Amino acid sequence: MKAYLECIPCFFKQAIETARFAGASRKTQKKIVDRIAKAIPGVSLNISPPEMGELIYGTVSKVTGKRDPFRKVKDKSNKLALELYPDLKAKVARSRDRLLTAVELAIAGNIIDYGIENTLNVGEEIKRILSAEHRAIKKERKRLFNYPKFKRLLKKSDKLLIIGDNAGEIVFDRILIEEIMDLYSGKEITYAVKEKPIINDALMKDARQCGIDRSAKVVSTGLGIPGVVLKSCSKDFVRIFRRADMIISKGQGNFESLSEQKREVCYLFMAKCPVVASELRCDMGDVILLCQGREG
Repeated sequence: MKAYLECIPCFFKQAIETARFAGASRKTQKKIVDRIAKAIPGVSLNISPPEMGELIYGTVSKVTGKRDPFRKVKDKSNKLALELYPDLKAKVARSRDRLLTAVELAIAGNIIDYGIENTLNVGEEIKRILSAEHRAIKKERKRLFNYPKFKRLLKKSDKLLIIGDNAGEIVFDRILIEEIMDLYSGKEITYAVKEKPIINDALMKDARQCGIDRSAKVVSTGLGIPGVVLKSCSKDFVRIFRRADMIISKGQGNFESLSEQKREVCYLFMAKCPVVASELRCDMGDVILLCQGREG
C-alpha cells in the first residue's frame, strides 16, 4: 500500500505525541518537527506508510536520545494481556468454533496500540468483537472476513509464519498459536518480531515475556520500522518468508507494507485509520481477516 498525502499531517502528529511521551521539551519537539519538515519533500509517496514511519520515529529517537521510549508501555501491555490470558483461554475452550474464537481474539488484541491510546479498553473491545452484532457484520462482509479460506489454507499448510505486531497483543497471538497446535499437531510455526525498538512493536524480549517461544520459533525481521519491507529485511527472515506455506500478518502496519506482495498473505487486524479504511472500502474499527495475493 502506497502512502497518501493524508498520511503526512498524521506523521507530524505522531512525531509530536511520541516526542511528548519521551519527555521532550517544547523546544525539542519543535526541533523534531523542523527536521521532519525538511526531510518530507525528499520522501516519495510511492513508499509505504511504515517506511515513512521509519523517518518519523528515527528522528524522534535521535533528537531525544531515547532508543526505546515505549519500553514501560510495552511491559505494562504485556502484564495486562498476561492477566487476561486464563480467561481468554477459557473463552476459547467454551466456544463452538475454537479456531474462529482464537482468530477473533487475535484481532481483538490489535486494540493494544499506543497509536489509538485505548490499551485499557481491551476488555470492552473483546466483547464488541465477539458480539452477535459483529458476527453478523462479518457474515455480510466475507470479502473482508474470509474465515473459510483462512481455514482451508491453514489445514493444508505445514510451515506457518506469523508476523507479530504490538507488545501485549502477542499474548492473544499465543492463544491462536496454541489453538492451531491443538487442532493440527506437527505444524512448524515461526513467529516474527522487530529487531529494533519502534513505537510499541514487539521485540524478542516481549515474545519471551509473553511465552510465544513455548509454542513457536521466534525470529526477527531484522528491521526497526512499524511494518515489514522485504527488501530491507534480513536474509534469514526473507528465506523464512519465501519458504512458508502460509503467512499470517498481524496489524495494520504490516498490512500497509506487505499488501502489494504477489504471494498470498492472510491479514488479521482492525482498520484504525481513515486511509486504510478507504483503501479497503470498510469502516473505521472494522475487523479484518483478508487473504489476498497468489497462493504459494
